[in-house]
Amino acid sequence: MHVQEHQADRARSRNVRQLRRLAGYIRPHTTWALLALLGLVLSSAALLSLGIGLRHLIDGGFKAGRPEALDHALYAVMIVIVILAVATFARSYFVTLLGERVVTDLRRDVFAHVVRLSPGFFEVTRTGEVISRLTTDTSVVQTVIAASVTQALRNVLLLTGGLVLLFVTQPRLTAVVLLVVPLVIVPLVVIGRQVRRRSRLAQDRVADVSGRAEESLNAVRTVQSCAQERAETDRFATAAEDAFKAAAGYIRARAFLGACIITLVFGAIVFVLYLGGHDVLAGRMTAGELSAFVFYATIVASAAGGLSEIFGDLQRAAGATERLFDLLDTEPIIAAPAVIRPVPQPTAGAVRFEGVDFAYPAYPARRVLHGFDLSVAPGETLALVGPSGSGKSTVFQLLMRFYDPDAGRVSLDGIDVRQFEPSAFRNILGLVPQEPVVFSTSALENIRYGRPDASDAEVEAAASAAYATEFIERLPDGFDTFLGEKGVRLSGGQRQRIAIARALLRDPRVLLLDEATSSLDAESERYVQRAVERLSAGRSSLVIAHRLATVLKADRIVVMDEGRIVASGTHDQLLARGGLYARLAALQFQTEQAA
Repeated sequence: MHVQEHQADRARSRNVRQLRRLAGYIRPHTTWALLALLGLVLSSAALLSLGIGLRHLIDGGFKAGRPEALDHALYAVMIVIVILAVATFARSYFVTLLGERVVTDLRRDVFAHVVRLSPGFFEVTRTGEVISRLTTDTSVVQTVIAASVTQALRNVLLLTGGLVLLFVTQPRLTAVVLLVVPLVIVPLVVIGRQVRRRSRLAQDRVADVSGRAEESLNAVRTVQSCAQERAETDRFATAAEDAFKAAAGYIRARAFLGACIITLVFGAIVFVLYLGGHDVLAGRMTAGELSAFVFYATIVASAAGGLSEIFGDLQRAAGATERLFDLLDTEPIIAAPAVIRPVPQPTAGAVRFEGVDFAYPAYPARRVLHGFDLSVAPGETLALVGPSGSGKSTVFQLLMRFYDPDAGRVSLDGIDVRQFEPSAFRNILGLVPQEPVVFSTSALENIRYGRPDASDAEVEAAASAAYATEFIERLPDGFDTFLGEKGVRLSGGQRQRIAIARALLRDPRVLLLDEATSSLDAESERYVQRAVERLSAGRSSLVIAHRLATVLKADRIVVMDEGRIVASGTHDQLLARGGLYARLAALQFQTEQAA
């Protein structure tokens, strides 16, 4: 998703009805929701009843001078306080638990869905945007469930109950309060919006600081090699200073809001006390009724102000909810068919491309493959060579079924791969990329990633076959050594051997090898080449060759140019014919001899 689209989403995602879709995640935990609702009702009722207790305490105890009435009123108030405390605990505990449970379930479902989307989705959607939805947006949803919704319900109950009790206590003075309340609430709402706006701005600036730090630290070697430490420090300092200024503006607005709240709310209370005090002196109401009235008026004013604040939070949560469900509603382009055919067992490994046309979704007008025909016999090692952009990697992408062809078909053992369940089909493939992925875990778990149910002995056997044991055993904790983020503690050749060991553990029937030795030193290349030969034995293998010296042992070499096959044969046959392959070979071998 582009930045403009993302901003448009945030602009239109203000409809609180979007929150209804969360009901499906709350429904399995109805018991928790009901217990939280019960605690909410009891705590609201207990809080309102304190006003009644306050009136009896003053009129029946202090004013009447009856000690036993004072004691009874105090006992009643203590019981109400205990009920309020227990109900508040139940409300807070169960609603927070419910919020955490819903967010956990939502994060799990969104990630499980996103991780199954085809690579084409990530061509038009930023990974950072997806991560933001998984973290920031789900946190907003958690807040609205655990706080905003319950606070809104609580304020509605307190507002309704408070107004009823105000009318019951003193109808005439209630009419005056209803005129005063808007004069208090409206300024607070206006200022509160400014505070929220400055709060969002401050959060954005903090995110800028985090992004700047992350980018610089992830490229710390490049930063230091280019002697740009001072420049990066200055850029970070500028971002940090902007964050400080935004935070200072937020703090100033929040402090001003606090001062306004004190002035307006307490001013309104003094005004009510003034009117009510004269009514008490005139005998139109008792001191206890006045105390209870002020108590209820304070509750009504705070509940009304709270509702205005919460509505903004609900709008923000509605936007977050919509963005999360947008991800869940995204249909995978690559999906299992209605009628699934099982992958042939045993799999022979015959691969065929027939009349394949293809263009990447991000560039639909630029066709990468044109009428592409290719067949790989069971057990054959076939090398793909050609200039950059000729379509070699696209062949791998289509065979892995990361994309489907726009025309033609790709088949395995004579069956269109679109008829298989994608995960079951990919289980018989093994991919060794040019830039292998090493996860932030141990060597043992990195290799076992190829087949999670493999035993330690099987993992060590695969490492040995990939010539990885010789360096793994020298690590501080052997196979249990943490390899660092993205395998930073390993050399390029060592990472390649980890990836080959992972592929060996999978025991694939079809091997896809993106030239693994193009950027290695001579010793590492020798180890990796031996591992590749062992990995390729007895399997159908497709090799993308960047260095022609590595394809001399291939059964067949296919030369590609601009999405088409322009020649095919052995190394000697292609050299004898001349053409593109001969030019590539002459250029590369001359370069290597010069080096």
